[in-house]
Amino acid sequence: MHAGDCRLIRPHEHDLGDGFTVRRLLPQAGRRSIGPFVFFDHMGPVRLPPGQGMDVRPHPHIGLATVTWLFEGCIRHRDSLGSDQDIRPGELNWMIAGHGIVHSERSPQAERETGARVHGIQTWLALPAGHEETAPAFHHYGAENLPRVEAEGVKIRVMAGEAWGVRSPVPLFSPTLFAEVRLQVGAHWHLPEGHDELGLYVVDGTLSAGGTRIRTGEMAVFGRMPAPLLAQDECLLVLVGGAPLDGPRIVWWNFVARDRKRIRQAGADWKAGRFGTVPGDDEECIPLPEGGP
Repeated sequence: MHAGDCRLIRPHEHDLGDGFTVRRLLPQAGRRSIGPFVFFDHMGPVRLPPGQGMDVRPHPHIGLATVTWLFEGCIRHRDSLGSDQDIRPGELNWMIAGHGIVHSERSPQAERETGARVHGIQTWLALPAGHEETAPAFHHYGAENLPRVEAEGVKIRVMAGEAWGVRSPVPLFSPTLFAEVRLQVGAHWHLPEGHDELGLYVVDGTLSAGGTRIRTGEMAVFGRMPAPLLAQDECLLVLVGGAPLDGPRIVWWNFVARDRKRIRQAGADWKAGRFGTVPGDDEECIPLPEGGP
């Protein structure tokens, strides 16, 4: 739906059981990417029953960087590089898949005992040509490492990229912005300049941009810089964007690539066990789906 210089994207919802809902904003038929971002999921919020937790078994990735940002709960990340890291609200996990990595995401035991809480964002960024086959890597940043900006009624945390006069330490392969914004009721706020494409996702709350109202669960993609945004409720927002991709990408299962041949090769490698395993979590994995790209 279009409204002035703002296009609203609404999610496709997926119920994963036990009341665990994922809202998918990217990719969609009418919008495949925003800057380098090609995948965007809003997980939860949910509290799972005691004794249960989130269990994403080991699975592979190529051609992308994955980002996890939590509002509630704790997720344990482990990967084929040997990384073993719990992530909590205010911390950032940044995994570069490059030519291939395997990882799992599970609720730690302490979370399971009382009933795991899960609420956050998971998003993927396509790596630009020339970096798609880079060596895989994993980076974790504590809350103290991510810069903050505060103004009247506005609190911003810049997780990746540069805006509002601050720069995140996260290594990037192309111009990128990933930020969390919290607005008090009645706050006026401007989007940052200098970014070709920007998408603003409303995790919670309602705000207006000119004549367009943006509600919880919607993402606004702006054609040009709008008038100041006005918070009609207390708002929790996530901002994504950056320079447009250097060409279309194919997103199939957990793989991102510029051609189907590379994705088919990755699928064959996973099926044949050539990706490696996750130390401490190597007894099960997610099988390759039937069919193909």
